[in-house]
Amino acid sequence: MAAHPAQFSFELFPPRTPEGVAKLPGIAAALAALKPKYFSVTYGAGGSDQDGTYDTVVKVVESTGIEAAPHLTCVGSSRARIAALLDRYKAAGVKRIVALRGDLPATAIGTGAPGDFHYASELLSFIRQTHGDSFQLEVAAYPEMHPQARSPEADFEAFRRKVDAGADAAITQYFYVADAYFDFLERCAKAHITIPVIAGIMPITNHAQLTRFSAACGADIPRWVRLRLEQLQDDKAALQDFGLDVVSRLCETVLKGGAPGIHFYTLNQVEPTLRLWKQLGLPA
Repeated sequence: MAAHPAQFSFELFPPRTPEGVAKLPGIAAALAALKPKYFSVTYGAGGSDQDGTYDTVVKVVESTGIEAAPHLTCVGSSRARIAALLDRYKAAGVKRIVALRGDLPATAIGTGAPGDFHYASELLSFIRQTHGDSFQLEVAAYPEMHPQARSPEADFEAFRRKVDAGADAAITQYFYVADAYFDFLERCAKAHITIPVIAGIMPITNHAQLTRFSAACGADIPRWVRLRLEQLQDDKAALQDFGLDVVSRLCETVLKGGAPGIHFYTLNQVEPTLRLWKQLGLPA
């Protein structure tokens, strides 16, 4: 596949173990060699604190010289806490934020105290009110519907509210059905939503992990793919080769179909993304 003018970026997560911390600089360096537009750094799983995100953002920027965008989640947080985090990121030179609702911390579930923010759109409005255009704001999009949404219409309306609140671009949940992504773009066009909607793509490397993640986030695994993965689950090399073929065709399809870019969910693994990058013929 020929070089494409699209934008490419990579997601990392804050390491959870000393071994992960030690490996992160090498992972970031290998991916940085591909010259992505930016890295994003997720928020701690289960609503844990933001320190790991902040530390990872700083380390990635220092070690690679490439922009890093923290995921900033708001549910369960106070305005004062979010304001302090924004000031901290601004002082660190952060120019881009992935603004998300997030999951309520496990310790707060059932307490009746969800904090000052209920939706990502409220977080975006707060950032714009307090910091103007200081940050490029990325938001999440769900081509196959957020698993907690009442309906596709309600989910799309929530997305529209984020756009109206000041989103500059969107990154989709990962998907394996290209038509779901194209349908979402068509819905955006009909609603006169013009911000870029970047395709979120996750390499396929592990059957059990993919099944678990997809059940949690509502991403559909096509039946033929699922059956082949089940068949190959005890042959790691064959499964990864099959996954590479599936995901590379998906990337080619969305790029040819007009996707403005791809955001790769790397899961802090270099090799699957590098193989996919090479298969697509993207510039190295």
